Amino acid sequence: MTNALPQWFRVPPIETPLQHASDICNMHHEAHLPLPSVSKPELMPTGDDTRFRSFIHDFLAFSARVQQCRTRFGELLGISGVAYTILITIAHLEHEDGLGVGVGVSRVADHLHLSGAFVTIEVSKLVKSRFVRKRVNVTDRRRVLLTITNKGREHLDGLSSILSTVNDALFECLSASEFLELSSMMTRLVPCGDKALELLAYLSK
Repeated sequence: MTNALPQWFRVPPIETPLQHASDICNMHHEAHLPLPSVSKPELMPTGDDTRFRSFIHDFLAFSARVQQCRTRFGELLGISGVAYTILITIAHLEHEDGLGVGVGVSRVADHLHLSGAFVTIEVSKLVKSRFVRKRVNVTDRRRVLLTITNKGREHLDGLSSILSTVNDALFECLSASEFLELSSMMTRLVPCGDKALELLAYLSK
């Protein structure tokens, strides 16, 4: 039995002659060009996927540079880049409730769009390195609360000047309004990424 497509997936109608699938395929076959990598008209403002491909390559290049910075931040603390990301996330979220009692693993995982199992493994490493303290949640003894230790706080404080300088450089080309717009877009793009992975898993069967 063939599984149905995910309910959210709908193929958008192609409205203009230039964007009609058969026309595009014929045009590219005749010119011996690769088939377009998208069909959504909004992603083909010039009638082809040139701008989209350029965007993807720039996006990948920038993402790689952000990741390299994160990795280096971690190295300066003697931990991995992903461990650094989890550490600084705990530092920001442990006071989220206004009481400073700590933050749960699931909240950290949701914030970073990671699995709870993965965060648990990385947190265990941070606990072993004495960067993070883990204790039982008294209101729900099945869960734990995470807080930053004095050692963890001192290391993050020592990194703060480098962190802010590098982050400023990463986004120095953006105005305040552009940053707000980009931030909003990224918030919307993450769920799109989840849907794309779900669709890819289905189509790969």
